[in-house]
Amino acid sequence: MKKKDFLTLGDFSSEEITSLLETAIKLKTDAKSGEYSPYLAGKILAMIFEKASTRTRISFEVGMKQLGGDAIFLNGNDLQLGRGETIADTARVLSRYVDGIMIRTFAHSKVEELAQFASVPVINGLTDLHHPAQVLADLLTILEHKGRLQGLKACYIGDGNNMAHSLIEGAAKVGMDISLACPEGYEPDQAILQNAVIAAKSYGSKIEIVRKPKEAIADADVVITDVWASMGQENEQQERQKLFKPYQVNSELCQLAKPDYIFLHCLPAHRGEEVTVEIIDGPHSVVFDEAENRLHAQKAILLALMK
Repeated sequence: MKKKDFLTLGDFSSEEITSLLETAIKLKTDAKSGEYSPYLAGKILAMIFEKASTRTRISFEVGMKQLGGDAIFLNGNDLQLGRGETIADTARVLSRYVDGIMIRTFAHSKVEELAQFASVPVINGLTDLHHPAQVLADLLTILEHKGRLQGLKACYIGDGNNMAHSLIEGAAKVGMDISLACPEGYEPDQAILQNAVIAAKSYGSKIEIVRKPKEAIADADVVITDVWASMGQENEQQERQKLFKPYQVNSELCQLAKPDYIFLHCLPAHRGEEVTVEIIDGPHSVVFDEAENRLHAQKAILLALMK
């Protein structure tokens, strides 16, 4: 890839995203056959976590090991960042020690500043605005189960959060239509949405924001949701539960999707809130394939940036 860093899906062309997906498929096929090539032998990835994680930490760490390299876990509280050292200085110092940096944090500006001053690749493991590694895994999962991306209709029901942002950016670039149903005041960021709509027109896809979940899910090939209150929004939990209750993904709602729809959720899920048990644990759910694909999609990212 021409890019040094992996910060948002909006930064990449359709061809670059397709290339990452093709690499992920190859790496997954090799892994299932027990074949692991040491593409990143001797390489070290620093992993900075200022937000808790299960899938992100394990998948990046295992991914580096499967590629022949290694990873170092760095809790945000353990770094001098917590004592006032600048992001710029942290970026410069880590660049002298490691071959890549993955960070999972709150403000997206922190990832951007880290990338600006690091001389090694920086990977966004999640910020409040974007979750690109997760959505690359989502695209891989959809491609595996549907055989294509272009021309499909996806729907996202819930908060216009970091998942929604990366989904509209990713869908736009691969030619997949996406309809989002969000409560009033919880729509995606307008600047991100406008850029994604422009990109969608170039690649022949459509993005729409609607208020009613039934309108969004009509004839959908892919149904996606996320928790109603993300990390850092715990004090809004009760208020959001009341507001988002009509946006629950349940059997009645999913009857409006195509009969062979698949259901995705980035996890962790709150069963009985944003999605019912019969959906997330039912025959249409591919959430654990999706979780596994974090490993293979991220190996493709690591390989593209660090080889």
